Amino acid sequence: MRVLIMATPVPSHFTPIVPLAWALRTAGHEVLVVGQPDIVAPALAAGLPAFAIGDLYDAVEALTAKLPPGKRPNQAGRAQVSDQTPFTLAMPWLMHARYLMKEYLEFAADWRPDLVVSDPMEFSALLVGGVLGVPVVHHRWDIDPFADEVLGMARNLLGARFARHGLTGELPGPSLVLDSCPPSVRGADTAGATPVRYVPYNGAGTLPQWLAEPAHGRRVAVTLGGLTASLNGVPLFRAVVDALEGIEDVETVVTLPAAHHGELGPVGPSTRVVEPVPLNLFLDTCELVVHHGGTGTALTVCAFGLPQLVLPQIGNESLWAARLRERGAALELTDPAAQDDPAAIRRAVRALLEDPAHRSGAREVAEEMATLPAPAALVPELEALAAGSGAR
Repeated sequence: MRVLIMATPVPSHFTPIVPLAWALRTAGHEVLVVGQPDIVAPALAAGLPAFAIGDLYDAVEALTAKLPPGKRPNQAGRAQVSDQTPFTLAMPWLMHARYLMKEYLEFAADWRPDLVVSDPMEFSALLVGGVLGVPVVHHRWDIDPFADEVLGMARNLLGARFARHGLTGELPGPSLVLDSCPPSVRGADTAGATPVRYVPYNGAGTLPQWLAEPAHGRRVAVTLGGLTASLNGVPLFRAVVDALEGIEDVETVVTLPAAHHGELGPVGPSTRVVEPVPLNLFLDTCELVVHHGGTGTALTVCAFGLPQLVLPQIGNESLWAARLRERGAALELTDPAAQDDPAAIRRAVRALLEDPAHRSGAREVAEEMATLPAPAALVPELEALAAGSGAR
């Protein structure tokens, strides 16, 4: 069968789908990623064929608009969703969908997929599925407790536009929803979704040579995502480094783009600053991870069974922080002032390293994730779904 993969133009919205894409390819199916250049590049890096539609979206540019000099988005009082609603979750992507839905539909009508797999916020995928009569599978990349409300918003706000592009009936919902968030972390918001094991994929990379060297103490990884440094976030890295260098027997590994190394300033002998490297290559050597609460990072750390200190920055990263804390696998510092306080960070890190309850909670989450079906196990269900649609 032919499988078309679609995603909103943020790489972290696309990469959770990569393991399923490869499961489909190794089962003999044709897979094609279609989207803006923001996800075409990571698709090619993952060895997947892709087709570009539209211009570069550039999430950094969108987030830096009207950002005060020297302030992170959460310091400026915006871009952090502490009380998530369907509006805050979906509205940016509902508005964005209007611009490229025609191009997506024209391409899909020519390519003729049997199945569409998309992130839930790429609403053009529902148009493609509805017009062409093929099933759409949503692959969640985040904690999404408002699926029904979001679909209702899409029908209200985009229904007339979809009708102009040939969707004669009501906008259909997805035929299947896949969810890789561990049920105990997601909480009550699990109804209607099929669980799938999260397989860590953090991009392509080379195994670092420094891993061959023994760690000098308990290794703590500091990784704050692909956007934080570019959003006036280097002082946050500095605060974390200063905090960790004040703890005996801790070796710190900081992943930070090379362009920002000079801005970070000098570090002590117990700190190693490296360019971003796929986390799955070295987390098995770590005892703790300090991160921003991005979905891919949080789930990768969960898969390795490590305690986490979460410093949420944008979007609904604070929701991840809260759920992981409630599950007993993490601590969080959400207030920007606390995030910039090395003493507050140091206290949280010491608590995570010294209290065995956090490590126990983290191991339980990892064990739970390991029981979920791998992406390859779901391929027969997707094949049956496509066959039952009568497509092609």
